[in-house]
Amino acid sequence: MGTMPALDDVSKAIIEQLQQDGRRPYARIGEAVGLSEAAVRQRVQRLIDSGVMQIVAVTDPMELGFARQAMIGLHVDGPLEPVADALAEMPEIEYVVITAGGFDILVEAVCESDQHLLEVLSEKIRTVPGVRSTETFVYLKLRKQTYSWGVR
Repeated sequence: MGTMPALDDVSKAIIEQLQQDGRRPYARIGEAVGLSEAAVRQRVQRLIDSGVMQIVAVTDPMELGFARQAMIGLHVDGPLEPVADALAEMPEIEYVVITAGGFDILVEAVCESDQHLLEVLSEKIRTVPGVRSTETFVYLKLRKQTYSWGVR
């Protein structure tokens, strides 16, 4: 990932356009923000290269055959970053955040079955050095998932 200076109003407007519709044509975005299609394309590529944003399809994993999702809270002994980094390397883990409060780290797991979730918990997460305990919150139904919070 590269670095990018603070976002200007035009870059923020481009991001908001893509949050509304990630497939919106660059020419249409350009009309909305006052840039040429080529300039929008360059800005979008810089935003992606710098890690400010990604353009992805947002799905409901349960509709795609992943029958079990869970949020897992972890209590950790020692430094948190190495544990978070190890968890982030696991393909079943989609989300890792270091927190303040009742848990040291929260992760979201997407698994094919209850058995698969059990294997991830027992054979992967709980074997990471520093993991003291876990608490699992199994998802029963996804009611809302959005990434359109805008920019500040």
